[in-house]
Amino acid sequence: MTQFLRTDNRASDQLRAVKITPGFLANAEGSALIEMGNTRVICAASVEDKLPPHLRNQRIEGWVTAEYGMLPRSTHTRTAREIGRGPSGRTHEIQRLIGRSMRAIADRTVLGERTVTLDCDVLQADGGTRTAAITGAYVAFALACRQLLAQKKIKKSPITSEVAAVSVGIVDGTPLLDLKYDEDSRAEVDMNVVCTGDGRFIEVQGTAEGSPFTREQMDKLLELANKGIAELVQLQRQAINAGR
Repeated sequence: MTQFLRTDNRASDQLRAVKITPGFLANAEGSALIEMGNTRVICAASVEDKLPPHLRNQRIEGWVTAEYGMLPRSTHTRTAREIGRGPSGRTHEIQRLIGRSMRAIADRTVLGERTVTLDCDVLQADGGTRTAAITGAYVAFALACRQLLAQKKIKKSPITSEVAAVSVGIVDGTPLLDLKYDEDSRAEVDMNVVCTGDGRFIEVQGTAEGSPFTREQMDKLLELANKGIAELVQLQRQAINAGR
């Protein structure tokens, strides 16, 4: 098997440098800036005492949803704003993924008639923006729930587990953890993995960009993802403990 040499000199099973800054936005009920290498995403949790139309007049159950966007110069060339023309198919896919990931670890009956919206805005993109958004959104969600508890608006946290996500892939025959853009753009296999803090899978999105991949290769990628997510969960815990 060819050994791919990464341009940032990381080992194949090594995350990029990760920094999570909790409470990054003063006005949000919960927020975090997540930096994974040169990818930077602001995540904010907003709590509203109302439900979307599809849940009104039903049993009392809250809702957790997400929106995702990229600043025009978060990319190498300008990306046009989606205001006016509506979100692209890619944007819809990513924000639905973030929302599903948060709802998978939330007991929405605890929230009551409330909606938590997680806004994830990409400041700078260098691969892995959707996985960084999920990892950061969880921190923002946890901080918002802590505020609801402190204000005695809920009796216990609706969060049933932690959640984080990471990208993995195969480049020049080498399985890699946490792909940055120059790796992702040439990967033979590209996979995004979302897991709970105890290693259960919420979503696996895997695609062969060139040749099909084997079960053995898939298992290796999932093993790498589990390792990376375990490290991210530890960083999430530290950020939440340090947050306000």
